[in-house]
Amino acid sequence: MMNAQVAWGRVPRHVLLIASLWSSPLVAQGRLLRASDNDTLPAKPPTARLAYGPDSLQFGELRLPDGAGPFPIAIVIHGGCWVSRFATLRNSAAVSDALRDAGIATWNIEYRRADSPGGGWPNTFLDAARATDQLRAIARSYPLDLSRVVAIGHSAGGHLAMWLAAADRVPAGSAIARRDPLPLVGAVALAGIADLTEFRTYSRFTCGDVVDGLMGGSPEQVPERYAAGAPRQLFPLRVPHVQIVGTEDRVLPAAAREAHRAAATAAGSPFALVVVEGAGHHELLSPRSATWPAVLAEVRRLLTPAVATPDR
Repeated sequence: MMNAQVAWGRVPRHVLLIASLWSSPLVAQGRLLRASDNDTLPAKPPTARLAYGPDSLQFGELRLPDGAGPFPIAIVIHGGCWVSRFATLRNSAAVSDALRDAGIATWNIEYRRADSPGGGWPNTFLDAARATDQLRAIARSYPLDLSRVVAIGHSAGGHLAMWLAAADRVPAGSAIARRDPLPLVGAVALAGIADLTEFRTYSRFTCGDVVDGLMGGSPEQVPERYAAGAPRQLFPLRVPHVQIVGTEDRVLPAAAREAHRAAATAAGSPFALVVVEGAGHHELLSPRSATWPAVLAEVRRLLTPAVATPDR
């Protein structure tokens, strides 16, 4: 059973959705999913594996639905605390495949993390940007609808998905500013990190002290980097973004998700918050968990063109 509480404003949309966690063998055993559980989920092979740069980590897996297209596109970004030991794009293969089965083309990207050669500031950001903009070239060979592109990312990947949606808000002089970014219609963060400064105060309990490694320093040392790379500091976003999180999530606990909602509301960012009762961090990336209907619904909502209404 799901109960939804909805509050509407002139610009933002705020949603609190409470869902009961589906029973599963893992839940019955009394534990939540781990990242490694999602690595073992079945996924059909991609349509193509394509490079977006010369580095061995600059590639993505393109999955196309059946049919002629052109298809809307979800850029899928795995998490892993911006370091290589926690996750690869295998972690997001199952959700990419499930979105493809739902009629949405997926571009599941790999990227250089903070501990990869050449990764960290600014290249972790620029890899996400280059992969996104590479869709223009990919669309010359595959039936993609570049007017309907959404970014969806888990955890650290959620941070990058929101950052991609904020492309036009990044200061022009920043090392991660983009001259001609591919426009998105929105972003879905699956327990995504919106506030890097806040996250570094408690990341040691889950990821370790990873934020300074990503940014090349603390907020006091390199404030201009945090101003350009933290989604919360780029509010209001031009396009809607959604935060989906479980009540048992330790990476994005209740205080952090409420701070995200308050900041988006105050800035006037079009925003929705979806909270799934009983779900942890890694359920969000599993199409077999109770979070999946909410994830699919929000991706579809963002990809559905708005219907203009006449002025009254």
